Amino acid sequence: MARKRHLSRIAVMQVLFEREKRLEIDENQSLDMNESELGAIDRPFAEALLKGVLEHHEDLCKAIQEHAPGWTLERMDPVSRCVLCVGAYEMMYAKEAPPAVIINEAIEIAKEFGTDESGKFVNGVLNGMIEKK
Repeated sequence: MARKRHLSRIAVMQVLFEREKRLEIDENQSLDMNESELGAIDRPFAEALLKGVLEHHEDLCKAIQEHAPGWTLERMDPVSRCVLCVGAYEMMYAKEAPPAVIINEAIEIAKEFGTDESGKFVNGVLNGMIEKK
C-alpha cells in the first residue's frame, strides 16, 4: 500500500503541475493519464488528495508562503510548489500519516522531479509548518 500511496502523491503532483500550465484541464482525465503512466496507484487516496488540495489551495498557498521567508510562490520551482501543496494539505487537513512520513515522501518526490535544491527546500518549509503547530 505504501508504494501505491507514493505513486498517488506523484500523480497528484503531476496533475497540479499540469494545471499550473493549463487551467482548463480536466483534473480527473489528467489523473487517469498519470495513473496509466505510473501504474497502480491508490485511486481513492489520490482522488481525495487532489480534491482536498484544490478545495484548500488558497489556504495552502498562504501557509507555504508563510513558511518560506524570502520566497514568493512565483519564485519557487514549480515542482517544489506542487509538492509543497500536496504535503501541506496532508499535514493540515488529511492527517492520515505522521508528519515525518509526509515530509519524507515530499522530499523524495521533490528530489526525483525537481531541481538539485528542491528536496532541501521542501524539507525546510514543511518542517517549519510542523514547528509552528
